[in-house]
Amino acid sequence: PLTTSYSLKHSVRKARIFAVFLSMVLCTTILCLLQLRFFTPKIKDFYSFEVKDSRGRIISLEKYRGKATLVVNVASYCQYTDKNYIALQELHREFGPSHFTVLAFPCNQFGESEPSSSQEIESFAKGNYGVTFPVFHKIKILGSEADPAFKFLIDSSKKEPRWNFWKYLVSPEGKVVKFWRPEEPIESIKPAVTSLIRQIIIKKREDL
Repeated sequence: PLTTSYSLKHSVRKARIFAVFLSMVLCTTILCLLQLRFFTPKIKDFYSFEVKDSRGRIISLEKYRGKATLVVNVASYCQYTDKNYIALQELHREFGPSHFTVLAFPCNQFGESEPSSSQEIESFAKGNYGVTFPVFHKIKILGSEADPAFKFLIDSSKKEPRWNFWKYLVSPEGKVVKFWRPEEPIESIKPAVTSLIRQIIIKKREDL
């Protein structure tokens, strides 16, 4: 009888330990699933970032979602300034603003060719080239202080700007489609922009 009683108690103790262990495993699994569901950061796209306008006000790039955008690091005193600003405004006038826009981000990291303040840069672009596309706050695009939105473009394309007027074409969903160097002519950009706009129009018609 003593042996039977001991065996019974021992079995009950083992069962309780197993139940506690099982409960711990179950709780851990539930916590992991909840973490994956609620705390895993969403994969970002270009339009999920915020930037500053020329006056330093926070602007969400979400307002450009659904458009094809050409993102450019601009400079006022560069050998490519005249040619590129004229070409960019031509693109914006021809294809924008319903389905396409140019987004200009001044940067002074290449030859210190953008030394002015953000508001002065915007006035320069509008006064000299009649730009009607947004010119944002001056940023850094290289190094540890790089603007997150521009860093996304670089990481996505695996192409880091080597000079002013590097161009990234971003899809309506916020993905980098193509890039161009500053010396490449506007004629090489138009076909890709046209193709994206055509896709936007077709999708809108299908959604009607």
